[in-house]
Amino acid sequence: MRIGELAARAGTTTRALRYYESRGLLAARRDARGYRTYGEEDLRLLRQIRTLQNAGFGLEETRPFVECLRAGHPTGDSCPASLEVYREKLAELDAHIARLSAVRELVRERLADADAGAAADSAPAPPPAPRCALWPA
Repeated sequence: MRIGELAARAGTTTRALRYYESRGLLAARRDARGYRTYGEEDLRLLRQIRTLQNAGFGLEETRPFVECLRAGHPTGDSCPASLEVYREKLAELDAHIARLSAVRELVRERLADADAGAAADSAPAPPPAPRCALWPA
């Protein structure tokens, strides 16, 4: 299939495919007229790349998965290098979650403090103390 068909089937652009090719993730063959041609295996590689990118993996992080598929493994995550990328991504996500949880707690505390301050500011003033007419203030 040609580059346009591959892009359409994979839900991406021809520009992206050329970029993947320049990065060594996708290898095009050329037909007699010099047009790029691709096979079903290329679509499989591209789907692996797109799935990982949609999950937040950077393009270079997809490389071990692509290499695993090219090596003939049934899935891109059945090689030790791919598993290591998963471990690294999981640690990265855990660190992000911890930072976001800390920020969330800070915001929650600040909101509670602000709500308490606003409630105190908007409380009605206590009535004046009764005054005795016999004793001037």
